[in-house]
Amino acid sequence: MQTKSSIRPLAVTAMLSAVGCVLMMLDFPLPMLIPSFVKMDVSELPALLASFSLGPVYGVTVCLVKNILAALFHGSTGGIGEVCNFLIGAVFTGVAGALYKHRKNRRNAVVASLVGAAAMALVSVPVNYFISYPVYAAMFGGIDAILAAYQELRPGTDGLLECLLVFNMPFTFVKGLIDVALCFLIYKPLSPILHGRR
Repeated sequence: MQTKSSIRPLAVTAMLSAVGCVLMMLDFPLPMLIPSFVKMDVSELPALLASFSLGPVYGVTVCLVKNILAALFHGSTGGIGEVCNFLIGAVFTGVAGALYKHRKNRRNAVVASLVGAAAMALVSVPVNYFISYPVYAAMFGGIDAILAAYQELRPGTDGLLECLLVFNMPFTFVKGLIDVALCFLIYKPLSPILHGRR
């Protein structure tokens, strides 16, 4: 019985990681809001489900595994996109799961999710500024080419940091809110599977 109970979280984690990888591959651009190389996806949703049902360590694990799978099967940035996606997603799901773990009720789940989404948005700025965008600049024609893509949407934009604060940070927060909304919609129907109850 104990072996069965210890296998279930691993099986659920593997399943959610696979779903997260698929969702990551279904990303799409929103060129009217942000340059098309920044994609929208809801691949943190399975990790958030894992954080709430199994604990924050499992949520972070789902983020890690889905990014490894995505790098193997779908990667186009030499792994740097997946590394940054992991760092940002791990903050989101880790913070939300850790806060929810201390008081498991619906109100605290909402608060934990919103704090996690805000933390993800904030962390996205240094992660993009110091890790992903320098690599992208080297790969895709320099920082000026990246800035030009933002300036097409907002001509007065000046400098990478401003791009990240004006565009990426709000975009990442909204992305987190979408994950949160979907999580609350499907968590209860999926609860028997996530918790191993009939």
